[in-house]
Amino acid sequence: MDTFPTDRPATVTAASTPHRRRVATAAALASAVEWYDYFVFGIAAALVLGDLYFPAGSPTAGVLASFATFAVGFLARPLGGIVAGHLGDKRGRKPMLVLALTLMGVATTGIGLLPTYDTIGVAAPVLLVTLRVVQGLAVGAQWGGAMLLATEYAPEGKRGVYGSVVQLGVPIGVVTANSVFLLAGAFTTDSAFAAWGWRMPFLVGLFVLVLAWYIHTRVEETPAFREAERALAEKEKSERGSPLRTVLRDHLGTVLLAGGSFAVNTATFYILITGVLDYTTRELGMNRGAVLTVSLCVSLTQLVLIPASAALSDRVGRIRIYAFGAVGIAVWAVPLFLLVDTGSLLWLAVGTFVASCFLSIMYGPQAALFAELFTPEMRYTGASLGYQIAAVGGGGLAPFVMVLLLEATGTSMSVAAYIVGLSVIALVSIKVLSDRARSR
Repeated sequence: MDTFPTDRPATVTAASTPHRRRVATAAALASAVEWYDYFVFGIAAALVLGDLYFPAGSPTAGVLASFATFAVGFLARPLGGIVAGHLGDKRGRKPMLVLALTLMGVATTGIGLLPTYDTIGVAAPVLLVTLRVVQGLAVGAQWGGAMLLATEYAPEGKRGVYGSVVQLGVPIGVVTANSVFLLAGAFTTDSAFAAWGWRMPFLVGLFVLVLAWYIHTRVEETPAFREAERALAEKEKSERGSPLRTVLRDHLGTVLLAGGSFAVNTATFYILITGVLDYTTRELGMNRGAVLTVSLCVSLTQLVLIPASAALSDRVGRIRIYAFGAVGIAVWAVPLFLLVDTGSLLWLAVGTFVASCFLSIMYGPQAALFAELFTPEMRYTGASLGYQIAAVGGGGLAPFVMVLLLEATGTSMSVAAYIVGLSVIALVSIKVLSDRARSR
């Protein structure tokens, strides 16, 4: 049976404005560095990892193997969300966020130091997959912790805006990852980039450990969790249920609807930053640096659109803004690939910019929307599960599916149809969530 919890804001105890800002800044930085570490793998998968770690077979086979490894990280994300969500609802948001940052820093640095297939043979791809799994566990644990630090400290009427600072971590991570790869390419020859230049963006992962220490020492636990903890303490230990069991027993439908509503966003996003990078450079013969520059510039626009759409959702409602973005993605899917197929940098920029606008409109209010679907004692678990289900069903498989569709059909319109199909699922999920909210 599925019940739909009330989305009344959790009571927030008094917190000074400077402390709220410090928490929001820490949450945004945690999200940014975590996503940077996660995205550098996607860029490297499109550019070099296939040749270095999966050298056998055709170039297409190498890219598929590389993207499969990219997808493995997404398969691990729900497990990270489940474990961190359970412990985060039991022990607190902050400890799980610190653990997630530490795992990500260690895994990303490890990839930067990992020998290639030519050096250690089959152990190289095995270790690469292992480290990618650790990255997936870390990012699965991170989003819920960072999102709840921000939204549970938000003042009344500003949960959307505060949640959007965590969402800004995605474009910041993309911009930073693309910038570092562009710098690595600019200061190395093609042979040097393939030999060692690609490793430099991964070694930046060491800075994540510094941020983990800062959050551990300077950020307090959220008021909503402390209130929920006090309420639970009034019960006997034997009566305390598992947050995961409660979510799966009473709110599984809400989790699946949340995931269904978001899969198109995360799939389209990874198609834009990873799949299109591979397609334009390998199939259309476009310059790698130029395509990365377009991706970087387009991502910068999200820094404005994400908080703007979140602020608007605080005024007119999450569902309305969220649904508008989903409709836009569906309508723009075909024009997007018609423009990409021209092989023109200008039309590539136009196509990806418009798509990015619709993604930002959805992504801005998403953190607050997911937080409001669940009560504080199960919020980390429920919101994380919904988000990570979407990540697996959408983002993780999207670049892999894109390559398969292009190989099988020979036309990018098949990828556009894939996006439209996910958009339909999103709109149906949003409609059901809206109807449930209205019925309350």
